[in-house]
Amino acid sequence: MRRYIRHRFLKNSLATHIALASTCFGLIVVSGAIAVAFWALAKQLDARSYEELQGKRDSLAHVLQEIPTAQAVNQHLHRFSDLLIGHDDLHLALTDPKSNQPIASFSSLAGESLTVLATNADSSMTIADWTTSSGKDMRSMRAIAMTADGRAVRFYLSLDRENDQSLLSGFAKATAVGLPVLLMVVALGAWLIARTALSPLRRFERLAASIGAKSLGQRLPEASLPTELAQLAKEFNGMLQRIDRGYRQLHEFSGDLAHEMRTPVATLLGRTQVALSKKRNVADLQEVLEGNIEELERLSRLISDMLLIASAGALENPIHGEQLALSEEAHRVVDYLAFIAEENRVLMEVRGRASVWADRLLVQRAITNLLSNAIRHAYSNSKILVEIVEDHGVVTLSVTNQGKGVPAAHIERIFDRFFRIDSGRTRLDGGAGLGLAIVRAIMTAHGGQVIATSELEENTKFTLIFSK
Repeated sequence: MRRYIRHRFLKNSLATHIALASTCFGLIVVSGAIAVAFWALAKQLDARSYEELQGKRDSLAHVLQEIPTAQAVNQHLHRFSDLLIGHDDLHLALTDPKSNQPIASFSSLAGESLTVLATNADSSMTIADWTTSSGKDMRSMRAIAMTADGRAVRFYLSLDRENDQSLLSGFAKATAVGLPVLLMVVALGAWLIARTALSPLRRFERLAASIGAKSLGQRLPEASLPTELAQLAKEFNGMLQRIDRGYRQLHEFSGDLAHEMRTPVATLLGRTQVALSKKRNVADLQEVLEGNIEELERLSRLISDMLLIASAGALENPIHGEQLALSEEAHRVVDYLAFIAEENRVLMEVRGRASVWADRLLVQRAITNLLSNAIRHAYSNSKILVEIVEDHGVVTLSVTNQGKGVPAAHIERIFDRFFRIDSGRTRLDGGAGLGLAIVRAIMTAHGGQVIATSELEENTKFTLIFSK
């Protein structure tokens, strides 16, 4: 169990991921810094050893200038020994540059330097790094200095760099020991910082856990969040708002649909129960069945209309578009409704031309609903005008009729499902309050919109707006 929890923590914890990433980055940076420091220290030790050899070379040259002849060097060996006092890491050997014969050697390592550095080179100074037979790293200087009589003496001045190597080795060991500890501190610090910085995300977690059907109104406070999370909170709140709006619409839709279906179902049930309550003749039963058919047809239209609204508004069901001439579609609908308009003593006229990319059947349904609504509410002996206009890439189709008009308080709600201004008249006409809702759903599916304007006892105008 503990192993599972640890594995899940390491796998899913964002703070752990940040800590690991910070540790890896820290390892790269620190390793680079250590490499640079090691290189800089080695360079400093090289420079120091060179300066030390230079200083002893000058002192050695001064001592040789005070010796009268090259043959008298052996008589002044104590003066060379004095130069080496307190410098156990320095080794000196003197030779005759002409015969290459040793004049004096002050240590075994000095004698070994004669073998390693003996060449036929001229009197110019030579610096060489070499390793003794026992494995010690040495840096030697070979040069020529003059005695008082102008005779040359070659000297080999060698510096044992064991202390420098010990310093570099100690630096490397200390780094090897300290680096893991440092990285652990960095990882722990990064984890604590990340955990603290990510604490606002726990608000998201608590809010998401508390969201339910009755608590969709909750929102995250954006002002108290860091800048990086404020946008996320804004989008999260927007998502909650959309879900809340959709849930409310679904709730209202379910209630409205149940209410609308209850009346025809209750009528069917009541008529059928009355018919079965006693014996009926064929004529009575036929009358009952004919009434039931009317109610069933109303239910069928209601269901068909709701399916049309659902399919038109569903983004996953794209429209089947084609290039349409709106004037032709409007004339086709006018011809279809001509008999109803004649019964209501209303004239219809179509003006203008324009084409749009749209679904033919859906556009015909939208125009049919608008014209049917206009015919139903138009004054007798009036005219309904269908006007098509194209302006700057926007095509509009408007339907204008003369009638009582729509009160301003209702103008924003007439496109809602099941909304009726005159419910009694609409029911007698067989409507369910879905015609304009269907028009809005169709226009939304086409990326357009429908708007309405009305003046009481004057003109009422519905406009379909298509973007080309």
